[in-house]
Amino acid sequence: MTTDQQILDSLKDTSTKELAFRHLVAKYKERLYWHIRKILLNHDDTDDVLQNTFIKIWNGLDTFRAESSLFTWLYRIATNESITFLNQRKRRMMSGLTDENEYLIGNLESDTYFDGDEWQMLLQKAIATLPDKQRIVFNMKYFDEIKYEEMSEILETSVGALKASYHHAVKKVEEYVKLHESRIES
Repeated sequence: MTTDQQILDSLKDTSTKELAFRHLVAKYKERLYWHIRKILLNHDDTDDVLQNTFIKIWNGLDTFRAESSLFTWLYRIATNESITFLNQRKRRMMSGLTDENEYLIGNLESDTYFDGDEWQMLLQKAIATLPDKQRIVFNMKYFDEIKYEEMSEILETSVGALKASYHHAVKKVEEYVKLHESRIES
């Protein structure tokens, strides 16, 4: 079972539903992990949200109408679960008066799984300072190379708004890098 259509067809049959779901997880687990990870910047949080994402997918299989592609539907669920997680964390932080950007940058600096150089760390810190929507759009466009039309379906917003978000994100990232690049040893 390799194509999305084969997976979808098998998901409709109760005798093959569980096996088809395992194929779906195997096919999309890594892509969804990295999509969520770029939003949350923390391995443990990402694992939790990824697990919640697959639970939502499993529970929503019977209502999936294939009006969008399977990929788009999965990314929308992963993105929404990530945003929900961020919003819950923000509410908790508001009571503790901790800045979310500082929290994200702290996650980056203490991440034992990060294997990039100083420039890559600077880029990731710049991205971490972006507002959530701009960070998601930037990551989807810059790293995942998702087309605006597909992003529009995933994020349920207009192509024009996405282009504006990406443009603003790029400017902010460039400004951050210019401001902080002198800290990197040549």
